[in-house]
Amino acid sequence: MGERLDVPIPKSCNRICIVLVKPQFDGNIGAVARSMLNFGISDLRIVGRENNWSEETRNRAKHAQSVLDKSNSFDSIARATHDCSLVVGTSGKREFGSKTSFRHFIDPEELPARLENTEGKIAIIFGPEGIGLLNEELHQCDLFISIPTWEGYPIMNLSHAVSVICYAWYRTLDHDISDRLLLPELRTQLKHEINRLVKLMPAKNHSRKGIEETLFRVIMRGLPKDDEIHRLLGVIKESADSFEKN
Repeated sequence: MGERLDVPIPKSCNRICIVLVKPQFDGNIGAVARSMLNFGISDLRIVGRENNWSEETRNRAKHAQSVLDKSNSFDSIARATHDCSLVVGTSGKREFGSKTSFRHFIDPEELPARLENTEGKIAIIFGPEGIGLLNEELHQCDLFISIPTWEGYPIMNLSHAVSVICYAWYRTLDHDISDRLLLPELRTQLKHEINRLVKLMPAKNHSRKGIEETLFRVIMRGLPKDDEIHRLLGVIKESADSFEKN
């Protein structure tokens, strides 16, 4: 019972990479690897610690040793997601009032539904146990997922949260691909040009960060394609150039 069977991983599952930011407990990393492979996902990336796995990590991974063996370690979220077209942050924190303007969460099953018939690598980012992703780390994400838990005790164990999101992906999305998500380099260029525009536009300094975040987030929420971004980049660049000349 519980052995690994020689069955090919679904093609749609190769699109997902799970990124753990500064995970604290060895056992949780092993449990995450096992949860991932339960749903055919095998691309594990670690930010902020080496992937020289302890015996506890190996034991908790059970028959998902291949996930640990193929995992990669990075020193930043940006480098861990360099080949990704979409970066999705996760959080169990509930926000109220004006804070909701930053965190517009979708449910786990909404992500595969919105990405049906597309292609492109997708990173799903999980923060360290206890504190989750910090605001500056969430700022590097395009979309946010939150698992709808009971509000009296909303924060899940790391591997349990990974399981829920991987399950939602596995059971919902397994269709033919007809379109592709934004190229990673275009996503980077969009962030750069929006940043340049906001720096040049006549706005109060304390408002600039919010304007930049909102503009990028609203654009990315529509899951734009390359040709759409090229047209938007033209408008953003011309606007920035006009501000620069004045």
